[in-house]
Amino acid sequence: MLSDKLRQPRAFSLLVAGCAIAGGAGLAFAQSSLVTVQPHIETPAVFDDDEGGNADSDDPAIWLHPTRSGKSLVIGTQKDAGLAVFDLAGRVLQSIAAPPPPGPDDKPGRFNNVDVAYGFALNGRSVDIAVTSDRGQDKLRIYSIAPRQAAQAGPPLIDVTDPAAGFVFSKDQAEVNEQATAYGLALYRDRSTGRTYAFVTQRSRTAIAKLELLDVGGGRIGYQKVGQIELPSSFVLPDGSSWSPCEDPGDLPQSEGLVVDQELGILYAAQEDVGIWRIPPSFNRTQAVLIDRVREYGVPYTYDSEAEECNYNFAADPGYSGKHLSADAEGLTLYYTAGNQGYLLASSQGDSTFVLYDRRGRNRFLKSFALTDNPAGIDGVQDCDGAAVLNVPLGQAFPLGLLVTQDGDNTPDVLDSDGEVRANTNFKFTPWQALARAFPRPLAIDPKSWNPRTGYSAAPAGSKLALGRLQPLRQ
Repeated sequence: MLSDKLRQPRAFSLLVAGCAIAGGAGLAFAQSSLVTVQPHIETPAVFDDDEGGNADSDDPAIWLHPTRSGKSLVIGTQKDAGLAVFDLAGRVLQSIAAPPPPGPDDKPGRFNNVDVAYGFALNGRSVDIAVTSDRGQDKLRIYSIAPRQAAQAGPPLIDVTDPAAGFVFSKDQAEVNEQATAYGLALYRDRSTGRTYAFVTQRSRTAIAKLELLDVGGGRIGYQKVGQIELPSSFVLPDGSSWSPCEDPGDLPQSEGLVVDQELGILYAAQEDVGIWRIPPSFNRTQAVLIDRVREYGVPYTYDSEAEECNYNFAADPGYSGKHLSADAEGLTLYYTAGNQGYLLASSQGDSTFVLYDRRGRNRFLKSFALTDNPAGIDGVQDCDGAAVLNVPLGQAFPLGLLVTQDGDNTPDVLDSDGEVRANTNFKFTPWQALARAFPRPLAIDPKSWNPRTGYSAAPAGSKLALGRLQPLRQ
């Protein structure tokens, strides 16, 4: 557990690191300083209605093929519609339905976040896995990834979830049906022990659980909880006043976006209405640090119960809010470069931008950017929930890396039979170099210094990863 200092709200004014203070900034940002770039590929539109199977794209993960990088995959959650697996052209290779409800009055599966891990020891062999949080049933769903099937454009994901796997947060099915359940998710493989962990947030609460993934026999993977922390739900501001984020009655400020720095062993968590936390995966001996805050942080508000909306009074902002993030703070992802350098990327959902931080030290803010319409007919990204980036070459399509982002407001609009606009989402693919070169001072493009399979220098694109010949990274 974290220290008592973390659990005392009054201490949090002392734990904010490297955050600029904005007085009365509201939701405004300097458009002239906003970098823009256009996505190059998009996945098929899905629709969150009965006709569309209640599909709602949410969170992506990128899986690197071990020998043929051009056959790598993007795996995306679609909530009630389960999982979709895409090739690098955005085509659907596999669809996996969410589980049905266990009983007539129970909730069906609802897949929220997904991540991948490499080299899990299962039944005496090393396998890659994709893990998703099942928000509907408060469980993890775990799939092995078959490289041969991926190379042949077949269905590469195979369900290996332990049928006896328990709930993540709930004590029984009645609690599951209340839906304070598994929500955000990120995986971490501890290179010193070879153990694989899932960090999972709780919907409508502040908890983050640490689960160890386990080979339970019979080719199945289960999990057990090995730790849990609670992020704060209220804060004492520097002027001594108390402030709590605006939430629906009975809810606490939840987190969803998570990412683990696989080299440095740091967990980042986006608490949606608060900001971004830096947390040690060990959950002990080191305090969590709030590295940036949302613009709404500390701002007075009223809650409109009829509209179920929060109305912030930015004119009365006491000056403790952040400058870069607009609630909700959402998807987090990391771009690795040599020497433990690189970037932390965060989705600023409230203004449909993305925020770039230094991966090192105190995670200094660098720049904001937006993904805008491509004249070729691919629209930009709005209301982004999840994102994933990978620096390594991915075949001819993305020779210098790939950024995948969820688009929460995909266009063109599609109307239903009553003439109403259908809720329309998908994922956008952007070459890393297109983003990197859009900045006045270009970002690093480093396709060789990090490989997610090994943590070592990457082999040439398309070649076999001959582990014995790889050179370790400089620490």
